[in-house]
Formats: sequence, C-alpha cells, structure tokens
Amino acid sequence: MVFQDTASVGYFRCPALGYHISLRDLASTLNALGSRRYHMGIRTNVPLSTLSYANANRPWQIYQDLAMVLIAHGQKLYGKDEFSESIKALDSSTIDLCLSLFPWAEFREHKGAIKIHTLMDLQGAIPTFIHISDGRTHDVKILDMIPIIAGSIYIMDRAYLDYQRLYHLHTSGGRFVVRAKKNLQFYRKSSTPVDSSTGLQCDQIIRLTGPQSKQRYPHPLRRVRLIDPENHNDIVLLTNIMDCDAQQIAEYYKSRWQIELFFKWIKQNLRIKAFYGHSINAVKTQIWTAVCTYMILIIIHKTYDFNVNLRTMMQVLSVSLLERMTFKELFLNHKLTEPIESDPKQLGLFDF
Repeated sequence: MVFQDTASVGYFRCPALGYHISLRDLASTLNALGSRRYHMGIRTNVPLSTLSYANANRPWQIYQDLAMVLIAHGQKLYGKDEFSESIKALDSSTIDLCLSLFPWAEFREHKGAIKIHTLMDLQGAIPTFIHISDGRTHDVKILDMIPIIAGSIYIMDRAYLDYQRLYHLHTSGGRFVVRAKKNLQFYRKSSTPVDSSTGLQCDQIIRLTGPQSKQRYPHPLRRVRLIDPENHNDIVLLTNIMDCDAQQIAEYYKSRWQIELFFKWIKQNLRIKAFYGHSINAVKTQIWTAVCTYMILIIIHKTYDFNVNLRTMMQVLSVSLLERMTFKELFLNHKLTEPIESDPKQLGLFDF
C-alpha cells in the first residue's frame, strides 16, 4: 500500500481520507468510479448491504495487526524499534456515544462513551500502544497493559497515580514523571536550590508517609513543584529520575502536550467522532483504520521529507486517491500544496 510509490492508497478501507459521511455515501462514490473502481480490483457495483455486512463482521483485529506493522515501520524510520529507550506519553481520550445506539458502550446512566488509551513515542509522534475500552474503564488500569521498556521515560497525568503500579514500573527499569494529587502525604529528606525565575518552586527528595502509599512505594521519590507561566497553575510532579535537573523534569512533563494534540488531530481530521456502524466491531474497525491512515501519512512524510503538513497531505490525497501518480508528483508540485497568489488587479468576490 504505502510502500508502492502511488497515491491509490486504501480508499475502500480509509474513508477518512475521502471525507465520506456514511456507508451509503461511500457506496455511491465507489459505484460512480467506473473503470477506476475496476483497477482497484472491484469489478462490479458495490451494494450498500455488502459494505454494511463487512463493517459489522470483518474482524477489526485485521486492521489492528496492519496498524502495528505500520507502527513498527514508522519507528524504524526514526531509528528506533519496540525495545529502544524513548520518551513516551500515556493518556486517554473519551468519545461520547448515544447509549441507545451503542448499548455496549456503557459510561453513565443515560450516556455512552468509549475511551482510546494511547502510549505515544514523542519522537515522531508515533502511537506504540492503543487500547479501546468502554467509558467506565479507569485510566490507571492501563498501567497493567502497557509494555515497560527499561530506561524509557513514561509521562503521565494524575489519573495514573497509583503507587503500587508505579513501583512495579520502577522495579521493571522504567522511569516516570507523573503529576501528584493535592492530598500527597510525605516528608522531605533533602532539597536542591532552584531558579524561581523559570517557574520552579522547589526540588526535593521525599518519602511517602501515607499509611498505604508508603507500603506501596517504599523507595524515595523526587518532588518538583512549579508554576505554569501561561495558566498560573500550581503543578507538583513526582518522578524516580534522579540524574537530571528540575528544569528537565518540567520539560518532560510539558512535552506530554503532544499526545493531547494527537487526539485533537485525529478527531478533527480522521472522522472518529461519528461512526458508520453501531456494533463494537464497526467502531473498532473505524478507529484502527484511522490509525492506519495516520501512520501511512507519517511514513510518507518521513520517507520523502515533504515540505507540507499532514493536514495538507490529507486534503491533496482526498482528491487524488485513485489517480495513478507518485507521491513525489503530488507533494513536490508546489501548485498543489501552496496557496496561489492572487492578481492584485483582479477584484475579489466581494470587492465593488
């Protein structure tokens, strides 16, 4: 697919690129393609019932496996593999659903939702672990599922503050930076001076004193407190990283924002807020094909070093998916990827 230098990539199973709003819309488009549909290997018209049946019954694990192949390929492009040390951010994003249409996605009494739990390698913005659950699954349980790589740094918000699980991560060789809760009980063993002009307030080595927390995490922790200069929030971070300064710890936590941008980007651009089917298979299929689409764009962008952003690539591909053109012809043509300068002598639409 992406490894053949052609723009005809995954039209049938990547409706996000075509901006289709329903399976009926997708079927109508495919049936209007004529000879170009034939070159995709589809020799006859595509009934809506065929798409609907495939969406509900074709195993979503097929697209999960494809996504993991693409993720491994993307990591190699950045000089990494699944066992390499790296900086990773762990977070989840909730997608609201109508409970009457998605009764399996229980969240609240009259509301449905699913969660996309993601562990992202911040070098290259590559999601290395994704788990899709119902809205009731607590984020902290995902710490039992993620792969722990010795030497890697895991950056998390306070939803993942569980001392027993963090201690397991510590004893497995992982390093972490996690935001503390307000009711943190501890005593200070030592302090290191900090530059308050950077927003840092303190850098301490502490031990937990809570009746349960001190048993679940018996080793010393590092406590870094800072004031967010933009929002003026008081942020307290806990970490087991002892070999860098407090400013670097703050930078690690700040980099967690990249995973928030990832969730925002795929929701806005890859159509995973409205689904083509109501079954759990249809929902997971659409999410995993969206992840495949994202990884294909990442791989193309990195392989050819195009001077265009992913949003522009999606817009160009959406109208060129079935054209027999190479990626270089598409994205090295500045007329396609750069705005056209208007003639100053030409009146605008609303000029009088």
